[in-house]
Amino acid sequence: MSNNNTVNNKRGVRSASARASRALGETASKRARKSVKIIPLGGLDQIGMNMTVIECDDEIVVIDCGQAFPDDSMPGVDSIIPNFDYLRQNYDKIKGVVLTHGHEDHIGALPYFLREFHVPVFGTRLTLGLVRNKMEEFGIKRVDLRLVVPGDVVELGHMKVEFIHTNHSIGDAVALAIFTAAGVLIHTGDFKVDYTPIHGGMIDLQRLAELGRHKVLALMSDSTNAVRKGFTMSERTVGHIFTEMFPQAQGRILVATFASNVDRVQQIINAAAEYGRKVVCVGRSMVNVINTALELNYLEVPDGVLIDISEMKKYDDDQLVIITTGSQGEPMAALSRMASGEHRMIDIKEGDTVIFSSRPVPGNEKSVSNVINALMQRGAKVTYEDAHVSGHASQEELKLMYGLVKPKYMIPVHGEFRHLTQHAQLVKDMGHDPRNVIIMRNGDILSLDSYSAKIIGQVDVSPVLVDGLGVGDVGNAVLRDRKILSEDGLLIVAVGLKGPRGDVVSGPDIISRGFVYVKESEDLIEGSKNIVSHILKSNYPIAPMDWNAVKNQIREQLRDYLWREIKRSPMILPMIMEVKD
Repeated sequence: MSNNNTVNNKRGVRSASARASRALGETASKRARKSVKIIPLGGLDQIGMNMTVIECDDEIVVIDCGQAFPDDSMPGVDSIIPNFDYLRQNYDKIKGVVLTHGHEDHIGALPYFLREFHVPVFGTRLTLGLVRNKMEEFGIKRVDLRLVVPGDVVELGHMKVEFIHTNHSIGDAVALAIFTAAGVLIHTGDFKVDYTPIHGGMIDLQRLAELGRHKVLALMSDSTNAVRKGFTMSERTVGHIFTEMFPQAQGRILVATFASNVDRVQQIINAAAEYGRKVVCVGRSMVNVINTALELNYLEVPDGVLIDISEMKKYDDDQLVIITTGSQGEPMAALSRMASGEHRMIDIKEGDTVIFSSRPVPGNEKSVSNVINALMQRGAKVTYEDAHVSGHASQEELKLMYGLVKPKYMIPVHGEFRHLTQHAQLVKDMGHDPRNVIIMRNGDILSLDSYSAKIIGQVDVSPVLVDGLGVGDVGNAVLRDRKILSEDGLLIVAVGLKGPRGDVVSGPDIISRGFVYVKESEDLIEGSKNIVSHILKSNYPIAPMDWNAVKNQIREQLRDYLWREIKRSPMILPMIMEVKD
């Protein structure tokens, strides 16, 4: 293992031209008698939490290790990570983790994973730079990060993985070709076909076509934009939109985007420099990513353009551009705090122009709408439809990928069920045998060989919820209680009992939190007290061993009473306390 998050490049990386062809030849003779398992631990039927297990010859390669973000049904939850139970049970089989790119939904769960699993992690330069930042943030020092570049082939046990350059909304994205004894698997990662990318060249279609000519067993392809017709616009088109918007703004310009969208940040900086504005970065994740991108030369910033937030007062409003987190309406993100007037350095004011350079992730629409309304109420002009292009392939690019690779089995990945089914229909319309199009669910164990493909079992993929420093300690019961508390409030019933017979010496007292205002509901509170008093009398004498039964009666009878009276069902918490002499 290497210390201090050092990137280790001593891993027997081979060039694709010299080694991948040999890998194809080595696997061909074994396909007839070997099978490979594909087990998605996340990323299907959802957006985010991408993680896939490839298992062959009692060896495992893990693709990505991402997190997802909670929706309104998970109050208080910070993030969601995959369930690692299957990997715990098969720890000794794991040969390494290979990363497709540096977005949170692909690397966000790595700190939790690498606390337990001391295995090498392979990724490109920017991806590992972002991973290293996360390790430092979590205080994890012993990690084995191994640098690859597109075209490299790494040996992981008997499997080999080739890294193939692609385009996405972050630099250094790659697809993966996994050479196994059963055949070649291709995993696209998140991709689109961008003929004019901001960083690096266009996707390596030639290599994908070359692999397709040698027979690919299965293609696992990004489905996020499978419902969108045509082609996805080039990232460079957003730059033209910024150069049109910036000269029209009279005051400050605030641009909200994903922190990890380095190419988008580059274009904002370019437009700011062109029109003589200084750039301020706000939000911890935004600052961290930009610092990493600067260190690795993935951002080009003219001298004097990037300034610290503390220097803003030196400049007029029409000289400033603020790049901020919060494009998804996250309550604690910088833009949300500005909109609510809680940011300690920046107040939204009349004349500000706010540009949302993103689209809401499914489930975040209401949160984003609330932030937009709050910004407008403070006098800002808000643009939220034009300054974004997707990083994912639309239908024509998905057809191109399929046509080049020509797999025996087609497996749509990365997306909700509607995305997967639409992607499946696309390739069926192109003539692919419907029997060889496989829509999987998280936890499915798919066994593949050159003759057949079938689901042979399931693994536990119950998502693990992260709340503060707690990992996995919030389950369905806790979430249910939180939801009740958030919707119906809490009613506490306090009673003090004394002696072996349980004489009532205090109470019953009724305390309402988020249920009703006590002073305006005196009849309801008095009726509740009477019910509790009647229960205590009917159970007298009350021995300590009977307290739980009495509490249950209080819950049940009060629940029925409150529903009859006001049609509400708060959480009811009876508290019986023993009073000493």
